[in-house]
Amino acid sequence: MSIIRNTIVILVLCVLASTVQAQEAEEPSVFTYATYFYCDVNGQDRVDEIVKTMDAPIYDQMVKEGLIMGWGWLSHHTGGKWRRISYYQAPSVAGLLDAQAEMQKRFADRGDADRDFGAICNAHEDYIWEVESGSSGKERGKAGFSVYYRCDESKEERADEIFAKDLAPVFDKYVAAGKLSSWGWSSHWVGGAFRRLQTMTASDHKTLLAARAELIDEMYADESEAGKEFNAICGSHSDYMWDIELETP
Repeated sequence: MSIIRNTIVILVLCVLASTVQAQEAEEPSVFTYATYFYCDVNGQDRVDEIVKTMDAPIYDQMVKEGLIMGWGWLSHHTGGKWRRISYYQAPSVAGLLDAQAEMQKRFADRGDADRDFGAICNAHEDYIWEVESGSSGKERGKAGFSVYYRCDESKEERADEIFAKDLAPVFDKYVAAGKLSSWGWSSHWVGGAFRRLQTMTASDHKTLLAARAELIDEMYADESEAGKEFNAICGSHSDYMWDIELETP
């Protein structure tokens, strides 16, 4: 009888392991195409109006049709020279490029709005990010904080491991406590010098900054070997604070 029971236990464990592996395999990939705009500060309101009145309905329709997973428009609050971000997401890089081709068709008739947009925001940088981890299923707040990291490329996968094992649980704790609305960690796929992107949101910027101050103290405490190793790999960064103007979903 003991042999039979042991066999049953082994079979159950195998089934459970297979189920977990299948669930992990089925977890969809998410890629983000982000365009960071340099804009004339005096004309930014006009660009926001164009996006809200002309672009948003097109993006929303593409979400409904399943052509993109989501999109957003963010405005500069504090940080460097980027003034606006436009982003959209798909489950693959090919999906991003297919969506981009479709967008070019649907945005072809903007007329004066297109000229105004190009005159006001006449330079940009494009990045494609792969979402590595984050607070899946959590609604994002209206205030955003982005940390753009420069990393040692030979060790950046180790930085991902540290973030997933040691730092992600800290972020999850802050979301559970209501100090943050969401967080994310993304890796560079295409674009400029920044290699990793860490994002977080909250209901407002004061709440966000207070949570970030606590996070930094906890992540990089003197006794935190993980924090020290992570900082050694991704030791240089640029910070931005954003107002999240539009997002679907």
